[in-house]
Amino acid sequence: MKEKTKFFCKECGNETHKWFGQCPACGNWNTIVEAPAVSASSKQKSGAAKAASGAALRNRPRPITELDSQEELRFSTGIGELDRVLGGGAVIGSMVLFGGAPGIGKSTLLLQICGLLRGQKILYVTGEESARQLKLRAQRLGVERDAIYVLAETNLDNVLASIDDLAPDVVIIDSIQTMFNGDLSSGPGSVTQVKDCTMALMQTAKAGGFTCFVVGHINKDGAIAGPKVLEHMVDCVLYFEGDRAMSYRILRAAKNRFGSTNEIGVFEMADKGLVEVPNPSEMLLSGRPKNCPGNCVACVMEGSRPILAEIQALVAPAGFSGARRNTNGLDYNRTMLLLAVLDKRGGISLSGCDAYVNVIGGLELDEPAADLATVLAIASSAKERAIGADTAAIGEVGLTGEVRSVSNVSQRLTEVARLGFKRCVIPAHLRGEVKTPEGLQLIPVRNIREAIDAVLV
Repeated sequence: MKEKTKFFCKECGNETHKWFGQCPACGNWNTIVEAPAVSASSKQKSGAAKAASGAALRNRPRPITELDSQEELRFSTGIGELDRVLGGGAVIGSMVLFGGAPGIGKSTLLLQICGLLRGQKILYVTGEESARQLKLRAQRLGVERDAIYVLAETNLDNVLASIDDLAPDVVIIDSIQTMFNGDLSSGPGSVTQVKDCTMALMQTAKAGGFTCFVVGHINKDGAIAGPKVLEHMVDCVLYFEGDRAMSYRILRAAKNRFGSTNEIGVFEMADKGLVEVPNPSEMLLSGRPKNCPGNCVACVMEGSRPILAEIQALVAPAGFSGARRNTNGLDYNRTMLLLAVLDKRGGISLSGCDAYVNVIGGLELDEPAADLATVLAIASSAKERAIGADTAAIGEVGLTGEVRSVSNVSQRLTEVARLGFKRCVIPAHLRGEVKTPEGLQLIPVRNIREAIDAVLV
């Protein structure tokens, strides 16, 4: 009998009966892939198993007034920056998905968690490394505990059987793309396998009351490989950001059912693993040049934490091939908009110049509060005039060149003053009351011309 196939969308997980160039559900192009359907025998087998245990495991509907509304139970992972991103610690019975580029430190962080969790039984399932390789890495990180159990396995049935036998408190799957269900004919890493294995592990975690950490590969676009529905199934999605050539790593929550998605954690990759950076502003500003044209400090909010970041710009005469534009750490289209505003409203001609803008430390700035610092850094490089080393800038820039207010100005100014800055350029029209820290001079400006005249002396 000919084996039937189904078609899935890699982005939204929508199932169709035939191939489409454009997904009818999410509208993305070239995301429909073919995957073998579950055979009838497998369906009957799973249906018989469900019928045998369905009566005992079936949940009964209850009135909402009878449901328990107490806060979820959490435990500390032993790493303060990770606890911050998770919203105060890991939740018992939750499933956390770690994503990031190869070699950025996902497995290292999870192995460090194993060494810091005390009084809990941990099962580490490795599908990419052998048990000996994991042992060598654990010795390098100084992780030695009898309560850590290692299983080198990729078969989902064997993994679930080991979970039933061991009854662990924490399960780590490294990685989900290597797991496979023998009842499905598709290969490991396919849409069907990833969905099925993730769903089985999630249901087991909810029923068994253990916390499951899962490592996920990413594709060339930076998203977790496999169907987009994978991110919808888990409780929390964490991304590791940063360049492997640099020592600093940023952990960011893309989804969190138990906390904020705006918090970040900062780590430094050292010989003994990842080290927490409790004060990211000092780290990002270390080594900043003094009285050098082309750099300015901005203050952005990452969740509830204000962070100072150095923005550098280089403006140079263009060659015969025309002006070039390049950005790193800032949105390219947003930076091109600021260059146009500076050319039109700031009186600085940049049409015949190359412009390069960079954020130091590998930080990605997507907040409009960094607009004013970006404009001042570009103007400083174009005019060859340095901005004072004790000066920072906060504000959003509009298309008419006006400087607009941003949120949490008082909290930003407190961080600016704490790190020793003496002056700060702010919008003249602020929303709400602003408390001026002692020793900090505020320079209110209405547009970018006033800002340039105030700091470029």
